[in-house]
Parts: sequence; structure tokens; C-alpha cells
Amino acid sequence: MRNQVLNRILVALFAFFSISPNLSGQEKHPFIISSPETIAQIILNGNESQPVHTAAQLFADDVYRITGQKPELRIAGNSEYQLKAGTLGVNSDFDKECRKAGIDTDQLKSKWEGYVIKAVTGPEGKKNVLFVVGSHPRGTAHGLMELSRRIGVSPWYWWADVQPEKKEVLEIPAGPLVEDAPKVKFRGIFINDEDWGLQPWAAKTFEPETGDIGPETYKKVFELLLRLKANTIWPAMHPSTRAFFHYPGNAGVAKKYGIIVGTSHAEPMLRNNVDEWDKNKRGAFNYRTNKEQVYAYWEERVKESKGLDAFYTLGMRGIHDSGMEGVESREDAVAVLDGVIKDQRGLLKKYLDRNVEDIPQAFTAYKEVLGIYDAGLELPEDVTIVWPDDNYGYIRRLNNTEERKRKGGTGVYYHASYWGRPHDYLWLSTTHPSLIREEMWKAYKTGADRLWILNVGDIKPAEYNMQLFMDMAYDTEAFADTESLNTHRKNFYTRIFGPLYGDKISELRKKYYDLAFERKPEYMGWSQTEPTTEVHETEYDPFVWGDEVQKRLDAYKKLGRTSDSIYYSLPEKLKDTYFQLVHYPAKGAMFMNMKYLYRDLAIKYNREGRLIAEKYKDLSRESHDSTARITKQYNTGISHGKWNHMMDMAPRQLPVFKAPEITGSPDKSGDLYGYRIEDRGQNGDKLPFFYANQNDRYFIDVFLKREGSVSWAVKDLPEWVKVSQPDGTLNTATDELQQRIYFETNWKAWERSGSPSQSKFVLRLNGEDFPVDIRVRDMGENPGKGFPEKNGMAVAYAGHFSSVTGDKKYRWKPLEDLGYSGNAIQASPIDAVPLDTISIKDHPKLTYHFITETVTEEAKLFLFALPTHPLTRDHKVRVGVQWDNGPVRLVNFQTHGRSERWKLNVLRNLASAELPVTLNRKGKHSLNIYMIDPGVTLDFYYLQAKAQTLPYGILPETGSTETD
Repeated sequence: MRNQVLNRILVALFAFFSISPNLSGQEKHPFIISSPETIAQIILNGNESQPVHTAAQLFADDVYRITGQKPELRIAGNSEYQLKAGTLGVNSDFDKECRKAGIDTDQLKSKWEGYVIKAVTGPEGKKNVLFVVGSHPRGTAHGLMELSRRIGVSPWYWWADVQPEKKEVLEIPAGPLVEDAPKVKFRGIFINDEDWGLQPWAAKTFEPETGDIGPETYKKVFELLLRLKANTIWPAMHPSTRAFFHYPGNAGVAKKYGIIVGTSHAEPMLRNNVDEWDKNKRGAFNYRTNKEQVYAYWEERVKESKGLDAFYTLGMRGIHDSGMEGVESREDAVAVLDGVIKDQRGLLKKYLDRNVEDIPQAFTAYKEVLGIYDAGLELPEDVTIVWPDDNYGYIRRLNNTEERKRKGGTGVYYHASYWGRPHDYLWLSTTHPSLIREEMWKAYKTGADRLWILNVGDIKPAEYNMQLFMDMAYDTEAFADTESLNTHRKNFYTRIFGPLYGDKISELRKKYYDLAFERKPEYMGWSQTEPTTEVHETEYDPFVWGDEVQKRLDAYKKLGRTSDSIYYSLPEKLKDTYFQLVHYPAKGAMFMNMKYLYRDLAIKYNREGRLIAEKYKDLSRESHDSTARITKQYNTGISHGKWNHMMDMAPRQLPVFKAPEITGSPDKSGDLYGYRIEDRGQNGDKLPFFYANQNDRYFIDVFLKREGSVSWAVKDLPEWVKVSQPDGTLNTATDELQQRIYFETNWKAWERSGSPSQSKFVLRLNGEDFPVDIRVRDMGENPGKGFPEKNGMAVAYAGHFSSVTGDKKYRWKPLEDLGYSGNAIQASPIDAVPLDTISIKDHPKLTYHFITETVTEEAKLFLFALPTHPLTRDHKVRVGVQWDNGPVRLVNFQTHGRSERWKLNVLRNLASAELPVTLNRKGKHSLNIYMIDPGVTLDFYYLQAKAQTLPYGILPETGSTETD
């Protein structure tokens, strides 16, 4: 621990004294990489491996990008400044020189892919050396790429056109040591579902000579991985793309960049079944009935891959993402897989001339395979078990105590993009970074640190989430607390766009992810896939809770306006980068929401006969057209057409992406006008209750139902009620078809008026008066602080408890910026065993207080949590719930398989439980929640005192609590 702390201090010092032209006053002058007077030489050991030469060349190119001068790569140097890059064990003289410079080579050798950066400089005329030393060639390469990042070259310089700042002088202060090594051993990406982005872009724009994702494309992919200090690839494998080994140059490029080649959960032994298994020639992909052909198929690839740094997937599924052929039960599958894995390991032992236990091998417990594993499949101890998420960001299983002891360790396969049920999300990258941080932190803390693979789809537009995932894989401990994510996000955008814009863009992106967490843009049609269904109206309601539709529209419009403002104020050289990383996703998400929310208004207003419904039809269609325009700009208008064919606004042509079809029109033969009072389950012409000293606001819509004109006015309004507009005119000739009138209160004036509990005013429409009741409730001196019931509903965020208990081991842990509320709370620690259900009242407890005004035996309590899965096979997702002094009831948020409940949960990013409760008195009630299963993450609660529609999103929390 002491060494870790010291290392962090040194890293921080290096970052503080980052590359700068002004470092005067030091005892030793800085190491100069480049200046108008001199340029350093890059000295390499003669027999260094390809990744070191590749990284050294990339670094030299980066220096040229910044200064216009390019360092030479040499075996021996004669310049005043020499950057010596090498791997321990390659050259004994270099190793001695490292030790003489004060580098602890013994400690470095013990680290997987570790590296050290140290500048040793002397007085004028003395030798000046910058050491970049690795324990492995990839460590050396990663050290060089870290140096590139520190001189100002983003890993995304090519993939997002991030132009480095030009400088005349690049120098590094002498002395401070940077020492680093990855926390996760194998770290990489899976290029997947590439049919609508990376493959057509490669085939038509970047690599037309291949007409596919080939060596030139992989060269850029592998360079990006190297710069991100990643080391593993699962190559693209959809039917649109030929197999990785189909193009001879692909494996050579992987060697050049030091990338370990693996394959996905459905592709054993480095084979791409979709492209390479020819059923007509080889027969069925069935190990029971066609073992000889399948074995020979695997044998061919193992022979071919000798000498390649590879990670072999073991086991067997169907040709593509399907279950194994020829088995009738899980027990049957266990027996077949046992033989399959023995034969596969036999092939590795026979052809790779290595101890089979030292060859990286993975078994991914994906979909039905997890059930087979649980049914008794015994895996060799050296095989890495890879735990997948549920395709929607929630890891299905992590290690129990025994699995943490495995020699081969365990890892995680995680999605930032997905094709499949209940709905794809292939278009925009919206997986919330806070969810990624939390799920991967859980994985790390439970020992799943051997292999982390991120499904990135087409890479673009998942740039930030890919950066986050790789940074977290490399230095997981830096992400131990939730605030680290805000720091990471701000640093990412500040490095690219500078301090003037970095914070603004970071906040914009946070809002982008927050809005999508409630509902991804791809899900706004309320449709599903497998089977594919047509779009439906959304569950956002424009008539209640302050108009849920308008609130979401307003939030997205604000997001779009903010992005526009930043885009047009940026220097020209930053605009293409901003468009890719920020602007297109923000505007794309905005237009998709506008398309379906305006469609909703058109449909719902049409039912009421509102003429304005026709306008919302047009706005819905315009939003769809706007998506097409910005997509065209992405493909042909930015970066001189570099990204043409990369962005498709309708992957798989699913119904949600189609132009909106809105049938029906208002019946224009009836009344001239109408009005609608915001409805929260109340009856008659009454505004919902105002609550004394609260900032309540309610609305009435007045609208035309056919052509004509109508005047309206609010009359006889009490002096303590404020109105947004007292009168006006609706007229089809001037296109004024609807007016929303807002009502608020002036509480000081209310008190001067005697604090009345009710009053009324008149809504006058074309001379006809409609009385509207105004009602006020004053809860007076609340019996203790708590969350008040208002209009039949009380809201509490899980992190805002009134008291909490725990002990040294088990405790409730706040998780800021996670969940709808941004105030989630988790049962911790996540590496602990479940608590019993017998002594439940002794378990760590959360307490909340509610203040109610309704007496009823038919109230309901709704608990909302993140839709996480049991941490291990020994866990569930349970809490104990106690209302007032009643019995403790068990609630289990767990879902099984791809059930209908699970589908709804992941589409909404919420799991829910409903409990009947009795409100036997007005005033204070208590809610106690007891811990059972670590990992349960609570988000918010609704207490529904009166039957009414629940909000789709989250209501603002009212009231206050005093937290212990």
C-alpha cells in the first residue's frame, strides 16, 4: 500500500510538471525532446520486438505533429539528448544502465506489462537520457504511448481528428519517476454488429482495395488500442465481414502492434464460424454427430496460429449466437462440453509447444452457457471464466469464494452496444458511465481482473465509454469512488477542447447520459425486437405531473441548444472533433426524442380534438428529417468526407428509425374550443392542491378544435395566485391554436389574505364562464421531518435517508450520479456473503420518514432499484421492508433469463417492487429497509396514497430529512 501511495504521488508530480516550455529554476535542466536548436534521438536495442519499434515510430511521428521536427530512431546515439526505450532482458548493457539510473529493475520485472519513465539529466554538456523501460515489449510500448499523451497527442488524434497543439519546445523535467502497470491483465474490445458502420466505412471509404475490414483498418484499430494501453482484440465477425484470418495481413498487423488475438463467446479456437464453417462441405456443426470434421476445423486454425500471441476461446455454441447443436438438456450439454474442452486443450498442447496451462484460454458463460456451467461443468483451473453482462450493462454473475481462487482467474465481457431482444442500441452510445464504473468496480473487487472485453460495436460513437473502460482496466483503483468519474470525464474533454470548453462539454455529456439512462433514444418507439413489433405511444403523459412529455422535450431542447452554442463558438479546428464526440450524439438523441414525443402529442391531442395536433405531426416528421440531415453531415460534411458511410441513422431498419406515421385528424365539426386542467387523479374543475410554502405550479390548456377565433381570460383570481398570462386570443388565422396558462402562489400574500384553504376563479372562453377551484393544504408543524404526501403521492430518494445503521463490515454505501435520482445507495461490501433472514432486524438498516395526509388501507409503496443481478450463485437481490411497526417483508428484485419482467427492467433501467401499506393515521410514518444481499442498489421510492397514474420518469423530491 505504501508503494502504491508513493507511486501515485510521483505520478501526480509528473503530471504537475507536465511537458512545458517554462521549467526554469531547476537544479538540473530539463530533458529536451525537441526545440529549434536540438532534437532528441530515440535509441532502441537492436533486437527489440515489433511493438517497441512500432511505438517508437508512433512517438516520433507525434513529436513531428507538434513541433515539425522528427526524432531519429537509432541503435546507437550521439546526440546531447537521447530517449532510450527498451525492454528488460533484451540487452544486458541496457539493463545495467537502467540500474545505474536508479530504476529498480527487479521490481519492474515482476510486473505484467509494467513500465518506468525517468529523465536523467546533468549540467550543461553532460549526458541527458530519458528512459522508457518495460518489463515486457508491450510495457515499453505503453510507456512510449503514455509519453505521447503527456506531450499532448490524444489517443483519439486519428479516430476523432483531435489536432494536437503546436509547440516549438517539448521538454520534460529531470528526476520524477513514472512507474505503472495494468491492474487487469488482458484488456480489449470486441468489434461487433459492424454491418452499419465500421464495415461499410472500411469497404467503401478507407480500404476499398480490400472492400472489407482488412489490414489497413486493423492497423488503425490496433494503433488506437496501443495508445489506450489495451492489448486484446476480438475481431469483427458478422456475416458482412470476412474472417480475421481470411486476410493474411491481419495477423501480421496484430504482431506489429503487440495485440493479442482472441475471439468472441461463440467462436472457439480462433475460428469465425459464420464465415468459415461451410455446412455443405463439412456437414453439421455438431460435435456428437460430426466430431471428425469439427475437430479438423479447429486443428487447422491451431496449426495456423502457432507463433501468434492469442487467447483461445474454449467450449462450443451454435454457428453464430445460438445454443449448441445436438444436445437435449443442460446435463447433456455438460457431457458434450466436457469432451469438447478436453479435445481443444489437446490440440493446444500438441501444436503450440507450450505447457497448456500457460496458454491463455477463456470460457465465456454467455446466455445459455451460464446455465450449463451451473449444471456441473468442471473447467480446468487454468482456464479463465469470463462473466458477461446481460447485454444491457448489468453483469449476470461474479465470483463466489471458490471461483476467486482459480489459477486462470476470471474476467468480464461487457456491452456498450448490442443487437437483440428486447431492443438493439447500435446507433448512439448512451450506456451511462456511472453504470460502467459501478459494474466494473464490482467485478474488480470480486476478483474478475484477468480479462476485460468491451463490445464497442463500430467504435464510433462509443469513444468516451471506450476510453473510460480502458482507463479503468489499466488503473482500476483510481476509480474507487464515484467522484473519480466526474474528474475523468472533465479531464477527457479538457485535454481535447481546452479549459475554456472542457467543463461545459463535460456537463453537457453528463446530462446526455442522464437523459438516456431514463430511456435510450433507440427505445423511444416503445417497440421491441425478436420478434419485431411496431412502434407505440410512449408512456410519458402530457396531462399529469407537470406534463411529462414537455419536461423531457424541454430537457432535450436545452441539451441541443447548449451543444449548438458550444459548436458555433469553438475554433474551426475543433469543430469536426466536437461534432463526432459530442454534437452528433446530443442532437441525434434530441431529434429522436422529439420525433416520438411530438408524435405522442399529435395522437393524444387529436383524441381531444385539438387543432394543434396537426402541427405536432409536422414537428415529428421534421425531427426525423433533421436526423437525416445531421447524419449526412457526419458522413460527408466533416473531416473532408473521412468518415463517409460510418454513421447509419437506422441500423437494421427497425421500426423506431422509420419516418413517423401518424393517422387520424381532429374532428372539426364539433365545438370551437376546449380546455384541459392538469389532472393528478382529481375530479371536476379543480387544480391540484397547492401546499403552503411550496413552489407548486399547475397548468390549464385552452385550445381550438376547429377554425375560428376565441378570446380567453382568467377572471376573479385571488391576489395570492399568480398567473403566467391573464388573457389572450386563439385564432387559426394567426396560427395561435393553443395556450398553456400556469398558476403559482405568492405565500406572503396568501398569509395576508388569512391563509384560506380554498378559493376559486373563472376561466372565461368566448364569454362563457367556467369556474375552477383552488385548494391549499397547510401541513403546519410536521410531526418530525420527512417526505410529505402531496396530491396523493410522496417521493423519497434512496440516498436521502433519515438514519442508517451498519457495522464495520456491512454498511449502506451512497452512490452519487447513479440511477434516476443520482442518489442511489448500495448494500455493501460487494465481496461479502448474504446475510440471513432470521435475525433481519439486526441487519444494517435504512430509515425514511413520510408525512401523510390521507387515511386509507389501500395505499401502495413502490420501491425502485437498479436491475442488477445476484452477485454470485449464492446471492439473490433481496431486501427486507418494514412499514411502521409491521412485519418485515422480503422483496427480491431478481429476474430470471430473458423474462418479460427483465425486458421491461433493462429498457427502463429500473427494477421495481410494489407493496400494499396501510395509512392508519395522518402524520408521520416510517419505512425501514434491511440489508440481506450485498450489491442491491436502491434508487427511489413512491408512496401512493391515492390511485393514480405513476410517473414514467422521476418526480422531484419534496420535504427534507436530517441524515445521521
